[in-house]
Amino acid sequence: MMGEDTMDLADEATAEAILRDELARETRALGSVVPVLRHLLASEGQRLVSDAILARVRGMLSDLAAQLVAAGHEGPSEPLAETLAADPALLAFCHALAAESHLAERLHQQRGIDPVLSPLLQELIASDTPAIAELAMNALAAQSRFIQSQRRMQLPLGELPAELFDTVLKACSEGTALAPIRQSYDEGASRLGLLARLVAAMRRGAVAALALDHAGPALFASALATLAGQPRGHAVLACHEGQGARLALALRAAGLPPEAIERQFLTLDPAAPMPRDLAALSPDRARLLLAAVAG
Repeated sequence: MMGEDTMDLADEATAEAILRDELARETRALGSVVPVLRHLLASEGQRLVSDAILARVRGMLSDLAAQLVAAGHEGPSEPLAETLAADPALLAFCHALAAESHLAERLHQQRGIDPVLSPLLQELIASDTPAIAELAMNALAAQSRFIQSQRRMQLPLGELPAELFDTVLKACSEGTALAPIRQSYDEGASRLGLLARLVAAMRRGAVAALALDHAGPALFASALATLAGQPRGHAVLACHEGQGARLALALRAAGLPPEAIERQFLTLDPAAPMPRDLAALSPDRARLLLAAVAG
């Protein structure tokens, strides 16, 4: 028994070292995203060659500025959009939204996964618990609006998290004209707020949302963020190419066994390799590794 325990600890240490190195590499790659986005957004020469994600980020920032001008901000919207683009947290948030909508489109085209109404959401709408059914219906409506807004490259002010909502309003010459926007703001009624509340209402059943093809990307990302203790933007970006270690660690931290994790890799990209020796790493160690990188 002593020998087996020693071997288990050695296996876990080896797996942890490999995954830590891979996660550090992926984190460096993610860390370069916002500076690169800021450079591209400021570059006139890039306007004609922007990819879909960059175009959506630019569109969302312009839309936020236009909403503020319409609400009473004094001055044109273009300089205000440039001011908003200088905020790293807001830029990262817009990038995560654009990446999420791009992921939803790709999964719809390649895997037939509905970007709005997933099988799990259908089940929740039909729940015998009225509160869950209502939350699921509201989340469905919010997800439908999100997909439409992304196609139009828009971002309603009410869809911002509370801290970013406050940041955006402080970036403009706020006066009494913007008071109604503040008064009507309700983070819990936003798409991300509704998804988070729905995951919380599912309690232990939230693990069912960790099946990407069953839950759909929106509910999957919210459940993964909650169960793995990660920011939702990180959960979204973990689903993209080159972030396999982050995704595997997040799913392991959320409590999934390796075979279930492999199924999520196959859904996202059958050709993407899953990190080796994941079974040797406990959910607690996976969570600690992710927390160490975040810190």
